[in-house]
Amino acid sequence: MLQQELKNRNLPELKSREEMIEILQDEIYGKKLPEPEKLEFIKEDEPMVPRFCANKASIYKVIAKGTLNGKEFSFPFYEVLPNDNEKHPFFIHVNFRDANPDRYQPTEEIIDNGFAVLTVCYEDVTSDDGDFTNGIAGNLFTDGKRNEADSGKIAMWAWAASRVLDYAETLSSRLDLEKSVVCGHSRLGKTALVAAMYDERFKFSYSNDSGCSGAALARGTTGETVEDICDRFPFWFCENYQKYSKNEGAMPFDQHYLIASIAPRYVLIGSAKEDAWAHPQSEQLACVAASPAFKNGFECENRFAEVGDEFFNGDIGYHMRKGTHYFSREDWQKLIKFVNSKS
Repeated sequence: MLQQELKNRNLPELKSREEMIEILQDEIYGKKLPEPEKLEFIKEDEPMVPRFCANKASIYKVIAKGTLNGKEFSFPFYEVLPNDNEKHPFFIHVNFRDANPDRYQPTEEIIDNGFAVLTVCYEDVTSDDGDFTNGIAGNLFTDGKRNEADSGKIAMWAWAASRVLDYAETLSSRLDLEKSVVCGHSRLGKTALVAAMYDERFKFSYSNDSGCSGAALARGTTGETVEDICDRFPFWFCENYQKYSKNEGAMPFDQHYLIASIAPRYVLIGSAKEDAWAHPQSEQLACVAASPAFKNGFECENRFAEVGDEFFNGDIGYHMRKGTHYFSREDWQKLIKFVNSKS
């Protein structure tokens, strides 16, 4: 069933990782941002909340401060580490808010499962709109004007996730860098995949309900289309992406390239049964299409997933839950299970 569905969608063949990344940069996400010329981290002396999570963990605010393109930048993020002085796998969560815990981040449950978490609020990096003069965007463009293949906002949020990973490397005695996970929901699920595409230091990437221009194939979808997303959120992408509005068949890529670009590391895709806009079937098919790029690929039954299914045996994992567009406790539990299964 699944292979026939893929055949019907007439997808471009996979290429080398380098070729796929070049195409994705030029045609959808924009050129990778340069490394900062200078970078330092300023951590507050005292925890933000005394005895956080019943004194099982400590939460600190950290400021990333540096120079990019000759201009200064800074943004905050938040560190939550267990208080046991042991080494832990960890999440870098690109979130919609800076709260700890948050409705999209059950922090105590994460800690109880033996993980640390570093959280960055995406709009602390640059705004979620067409203004390319503020935050990191202001370091890149003169008067906010972009060329056709210059980065969109998703690439900028992904760049920030890499700076948080730079910080994680300074805590190598407490954080297991071989179990680094970048994760996000919806537009920030797209961001998590792009972050792992650009930065091979991320060992895992988790996309939750990312849909169009994230984990879902564009060709043949009955959910959100390239036209829909380019009409509402053109600033997430490079300007070249506009060429494919109502013209997905002309794309020299589809979203299986994004998943495949993360090989040979691990990718987990999460879908929600009632999230028709993200189109779970197109997300699962992207996993199938990306499978040949990985050593162990994507192992699933030859059918579309149902609620409760989890296909975790391969390097690409996929799970389906009931409900709608949301980053739930169940999603986090599946993510934790997938990471632990690869230990």
